[in-house]
Amino acid sequence: MAKWGEGDPRWIVEERPDATNVNNWHWTEKNASQWSKDKLEELLNGLEISDNIGSCVITEIEKMEGEASANNRKAKLIFFFEWHLQLKWTGKVSGTTKGIEGTVIIPNLSDENNADELDINVTTTSTGPDADALKQMMRTLGAKLLKEQLAKYIKSLKEDFTQGMILPKKDAEVKNGAPIKVVKDPAVKVPSSFSTPDMKQLQIGVKVEMKSYTCKQNFKCPPVELYNVLTQPELMRAFTCAPAQVNSSVGGRFSLFDGNITGEFVELVPNKKIVQKWRFKTWPEGHHSTVTTDLQDEGDSTELSLNQTGIPSIEYDKTVEGWQRYYWEAIKRTFGFGAFLL
Repeated sequence: MAKWGEGDPRWIVEERPDATNVNNWHWTEKNASQWSKDKLEELLNGLEISDNIGSCVITEIEKMEGEASANNRKAKLIFFFEWHLQLKWTGKVSGTTKGIEGTVIIPNLSDENNADELDINVTTTSTGPDADALKQMMRTLGAKLLKEQLAKYIKSLKEDFTQGMILPKKDAEVKNGAPIKVVKDPAVKVPSSFSTPDMKQLQIGVKVEMKSYTCKQNFKCPPVELYNVLTQPELMRAFTCAPAQVNSSVGGRFSLFDGNITGEFVELVPNKKIVQKWRFKTWPEGHHSTVTTDLQDEGDSTELSLNQTGIPSIEYDKTVEGWQRYYWEAIKRTFGFGAFLL
């Protein structure tokens, strides 16, 4: 039986005066959705577009659907955002008094695209030479200015919103002889499972309760592609956005997320089954769970069934959250396995 506190040097971490997430070791998530909505409203509503053809202005953000978050893992920031925007605009051709109205739809503002790669779709509610002239102006000059504003949003999300997410280490607490006040940001969400008991309060040799986890996920790809994603180092580096050391052979070892997840391949049945010894770095020394992954060909998709046994109950919530966010969602987002591609 694995025992907490027995000789695991990875519990020895640098102290912080605020006693929070030492050395930025664990995943922390800061919800950026409302901040993003406010920022996009500020950048887009009232934006003016004009040249010798005429002038237009964004009068309203009719639809803003999506979400955004900033994540910190071992002092590395990772951003997730995805927005579908629908804007209303009005304008007039130079020398006329008749107003023209239309919409702008931006369907793919996300972390997968740079600002200059965004789709800017422009329509008008009327027809005729004036409407066509303003629509063309919005498709060219308007699209250019909108992409510039959205680039400002992305830059601000990565630089301004994340202030304070990476806390200084012990040696960085003093700058130019003056102490730096560390302020705990209440918007930073640390999953409750990270709030593990103080190791000094745990008796050496205490038994740890174990739990099991099962789940099913559907991926819009054939089994061979999903199998490769789960076993090939270059593909694992792609969806984890971190170094991955993987020897995909029976008895071969793997290390993911800068060594926070390690283990060994126990059984490999190409395109059908993967069995692994699997552990978090914060688990008791030498303790591994067993992860069995089965892939079922559904014709137009692959059903993945995962069963994990031997999870320390105190780490259960963190483990489940990790599979969902940093495996399944990341794989679907990175490789497009979450939806049919027409």
